[in-house]
Amino acid sequence: MLTSEQDAWTLFLECIEERSSAVEFANWIAPIQKIASHPDRIVLEVPNIFVQEYLLDNYKKDLALFLPLNENGHPSIEFVIAEVQKKKTETLSDTPSIHPVSEPLIKDSFQLNPLYKFETFIEGPSNQFVKSAAMGVAMRPGKSYNPLFIHGGVGLGKTHLLHAIGHYIKEHHPKMRIHCITTEGFINELVKNLRDKTLDQMKKFYRSLDVLLVDDIQFLQNRMNFEEEFCNTFESLIHQNKQIIITSDKPPGQLNLSERLTARMEWGLVANVGIPDLETRVAILQYKAEQKGIRLPQKIAFFIAEHIYNNVRQLEGAINRLSAYCKMLGLDITEETVERSLSELFQLAPSKKVSVENILKSVSLIFEVKVSDLKSDSRSKDVAFPRQVAMYLAKELINESLMKLSAAFGGKTHSTLLHAWKKISGQVEQDEMLRRRIDMAKRNLEA
Repeated sequence: MLTSEQDAWTLFLECIEERSSAVEFANWIAPIQKIASHPDRIVLEVPNIFVQEYLLDNYKKDLALFLPLNENGHPSIEFVIAEVQKKKTETLSDTPSIHPVSEPLIKDSFQLNPLYKFETFIEGPSNQFVKSAAMGVAMRPGKSYNPLFIHGGVGLGKTHLLHAIGHYIKEHHPKMRIHCITTEGFINELVKNLRDKTLDQMKKFYRSLDVLLVDDIQFLQNRMNFEEEFCNTFESLIHQNKQIIITSDKPPGQLNLSERLTARMEWGLVANVGIPDLETRVAILQYKAEQKGIRLPQKIAFFIAEHIYNNVRQLEGAINRLSAYCKMLGLDITEETVERSLSELFQLAPSKKVSVENILKSVSLIFEVKVSDLKSDSRSKDVAFPRQVAMYLAKELINESLMKLSAAFGGKTHSTLLHAWKKISGQVEQDEMLRRRIDMAKRNLEA
């Protein structure tokens, strides 16, 4: 704590202003006013409870460095909510004042990425279902899946689908009122309207929408007051049969949100965007290369796709880097130039001892089946073939008896494992796609 409490708040503001963005500082910190300072505490005036909670949630440790501490070691701050008395000063004037009409805080428009349309979304087994659901919602807003909750990892196409829905509705349902916003944007709008005392205007705007598109709802976690307002908006639109589409990095049940909001987000359809398989990644690479005017040989596309497999954005970044590298140095696109320019992006699994369990996990990821299915008695082709690949890898990579290896596959016999090994050994020499998949599995298992 600093010795001069009189200057402590000013120093705290200077420190935070350097570390935060201009928008964050203007919305959350600048509106706070110091109205008194005592040796044992400081008195701050905040526009509303949201700003108070934001300050304590995000800067408690910093405040402790500058301000007096209470007996529990926490910043000793007395908060005062700004009184709604400032308007009265205007009414005391002898001459009636004319208040100019302020510009709407929320415009009835939205910014959609022009590249994010259904036509430019590369479809594959991992995203086929969610794309179909998105198309269904776009064609019949409010009448099919409502809400539509899209979740998946970073860079897999959630925002692409969200904007694609917006583009389609805008084109085919031009009379509908659409608003697309990030969760952070919604919170900033709420704070601004609370500060400007125009919350009713914001509520009226949102409740008059036909379609609401919300990106990254996970940023609403641990913000109960903001969550409550969003939940009220959500319920109002749903009860009017208005369409809501939400994206997140996790399904509703795994988010730290209230049971009330979680239950409402699970009302409609929850759809996952999975990691694209090898063929889809190759298609994405070739499409992105075509957009850049690059001729990307299929062999090179497969080579890149085998080394970058978790993130579509990284695939696009790989094409951008490869294009710049080859153009600046006047080089052709070969495996050598790819390795030289993209080695930093190539993904390697952490070192680990090869075991049947590791093989099953690797194969399940590449063939998109569950490990439990691989150990089951299912004879479905979608399960039986990956199981045979796993058995082949087990015999190739693990120095154990056939009996012990086969037992790890849910109690299969050693003759079953031997049959699988012979079958895959014969096919791998003739099937290029299978060979590449097996090579990927081996790379994942490299010690």
